[in-house]
Amino acid sequence: MIHDRTDPEGAIAAAAKRCSNWGRWGAGDVLGTLNFLDEAKRREGAALVRQGKSFSLAQRFEADGPQKGWRRRTNPVHTMLDTGLDAERGQGFPHGLGGADDVVFMPLQASTQWDGLGHIFDHGTAYNGRRAGDVVTSEGDQVTGIETTAGRIAGRGVLLDVGRAIGEDGELPDGFAITVEHLEDTIAAQGETARVGRGDLLLVRTGRLTRARREGWGDYAGGDAPGLSFTTADWLHGTEIAGIATDTWGFEVRPNEFDVAFQPLHQVCIPHIGLFLGEMWDLDALAADCAADGVYEFFLAADPIPVTGAVGAPVAPVAVK
Repeated sequence: MIHDRTDPEGAIAAAAKRCSNWGRWGAGDVLGTLNFLDEAKRREGAALVRQGKSFSLAQRFEADGPQKGWRRRTNPVHTMLDTGLDAERGQGFPHGLGGADDVVFMPLQASTQWDGLGHIFDHGTAYNGRRAGDVVTSEGDQVTGIETTAGRIAGRGVLLDVGRAIGEDGELPDGFAITVEHLEDTIAAQGETARVGRGDLLLVRTGRLTRARREGWGDYAGGDAPGLSFTTADWLHGTEIAGIATDTWGFEVRPNEFDVAFQPLHQVCIPHIGLFLGEMWDLDALAADCAADGVYEFFLAADPIPVTGAVGAPVAPVAVK
């Protein structure tokens, strides 16, 4: 429970102190909670592939996407460099060869993505107690760039379908704060395969993307939404999960739970816990299958595009059951 809605700075400072992973893996650590995702955990995840069914958890990257231009975040702009018409008219290749080529311009957090550890700071301080200005410069994240995660984000995934377990018709309303009690009630309702622990990649479905698909994007990007309560910070730290992703734009509940605040849970999770946050994941097809067979664990492969120095990057996650 948020006891004083007027004091976000005090609540953030207290949570940061309780949940800090600074120095846990040494002064030079750049992986944060990915340290929990070890080889044994990947073997555990791989052993969950029994049927061979796969599910894409990525939204499309297209011009008709969720972004509204906030902080210059736009939807992808896709441009053809060579087309079939060019091929018909001749492109200078021998023996009739023709081809098409294209380019995309987009913010790295335009659609399904991971937040890197250089994405959010607390009072000018980055993960592991480093000065923000020493970490991210005009040339990018020089320390914890998203490329440091390459080949690492693969292991046991677990889905908590809070929208289906707690919500109405599978969806939570905007502004619904998912508490630890809600998470634990969902685990209890889903059973043993929904246990959450060290090294897991946790997916939380709210149903917000389902509603956006039905009603249109509207304020999906940056507007009100269900999401994790600030009060889950200690649980997120204590469970020692490797990462968490949701079907919402901002991971945490919006509006946030203080009178004046902007993404306070981010301010604890990224620079202090070192937790990787995924946003705008498409969990609907996976959730439907999990509800049908009662199995909420699977192998999850979710490496971001390793853009050197990026503070976040697109990902095309695949869950395999």
